[in-house]
Amino acid sequence: MIRSNKLARSSVTWLLLLMLLIVINITIPDSVAAQDERVTVRLDGRAVFRVSAIDNTNASDRARQIERRLNRLLENPTAISTPRIETSKNNQERIITSAGVPVVTISTADAQDNLTTVDALAVQWSQAIDATLKRASQRRLSPWSRFVASVQASVETAFGRLIESAITIIPRALAALLVIGLFWAIASFVRWLMRIIFRHIIEDLTVENLIKQVAYYAVWILGFIVALDAFGFDPQTVATGLGLTSLALGFALKDILSNFISGILILILRPFELGDQIIIGETEGNVERIELRATQLRTYDGRVVLIPNGEVFTSRIINNTAAPIRRSGAKLFMGYDSDLEQVVNVLKNAVKTTEGVLSEPEVSVRIQDLGQDDVVVEVRFWTDSRRSDFVATTSAVRQAIVAALKQAGIGLPDPDVRILVPRYPKSS
Repeated sequence: MIRSNKLARSSVTWLLLLMLLIVINITIPDSVAAQDERVTVRLDGRAVFRVSAIDNTNASDRARQIERRLNRLLENPTAISTPRIETSKNNQERIITSAGVPVVTISTADAQDNLTTVDALAVQWSQAIDATLKRASQRRLSPWSRFVASVQASVETAFGRLIESAITIIPRALAALLVIGLFWAIASFVRWLMRIIFRHIIEDLTVENLIKQVAYYAVWILGFIVALDAFGFDPQTVATGLGLTSLALGFALKDILSNFISGILILILRPFELGDQIIIGETEGNVERIELRATQLRTYDGRVVLIPNGEVFTSRIINNTAAPIRRSGAKLFMGYDSDLEQVVNVLKNAVKTTEGVLSEPEVSVRIQDLGQDDVVVEVRFWTDSRRSDFVATTSAVRQAIVAALKQAGIGLPDPDVRILVPRYPKSS
């Protein structure tokens, strides 16, 4: 059962990391995430050529612009002419036109991406445009065929883009998962190694836990950065892109970050240690684990309670183990007809002889209050601060008190019996 739980937690962690990568891919602007990618220009679902980013226009927007110009030419198929190659004013770029409409501008960057010259690339792209336009125009000779071709082209283009995206993203996602799996194994090994090393050097389990967890999560952070790179992101570029959404992410993750920071402070300041019996809010139990996210307590009825460290750090903590001894007590309600001096002596002797009661500080018996029907007697004694000893000793003391009072013939007041003192009006 424990192994399956660990496996489930690991699977959930991997899934969350992959989802985080996808979220980053969505939240980062296209100009940041895709500035080094090339996008396919499609017409009727068929690939024409691939373009990259140019100036302030990313590859995706540039491809869409070229596709819109090609579709505009197809609105009048009979007017389509053979593409021409023109030279720009700076004599460094080539412009491909058809029927006087500029379709695409070829820069030196495009030539470098395709490992050729600007002129050679212009010839290659113009031939691809010419063949694509001729094929597409043949499908649009009549109004009905134009309608059918447009619908079919939209479906084929969308499907082609889906396949292209899948071919691009799936290998990256698999690579990111492999990186995450590798660094999960490394992090687990580092945590095990730290436990083996520091177990022989440091006797304080709290310090060992702090070092072990910091090393574990440090490896995880490094693995996440490497996974980002495997997914196709430049970590520096990702940081720049996340700056646009840092406010929203910070607000969403504030509780998680608060728990981690509080966990580090708890492990450093150490208001309690492993094995201590503490009270946090309304929860009381033994400290079993102190992690960076939460503190695990086992209550005295056997339940396991995980308390977020943010709540632990801001709550009032009562550490019963911090002091070696702890005071307990019992209250008795004696009748007014009882010999109070005898009652005090009997109670003191009964408590002193009970196993678990400390001789120092001494046992005290005091008259706490005078009620309408009875006298309130309070017994105070000291015992071990551990919960098991504290509860057991308190119970034993109460049993000894009842037995001692019965043996001495001192009865406790009957709650159903009340002494009524008549009051007569004064005679005039």
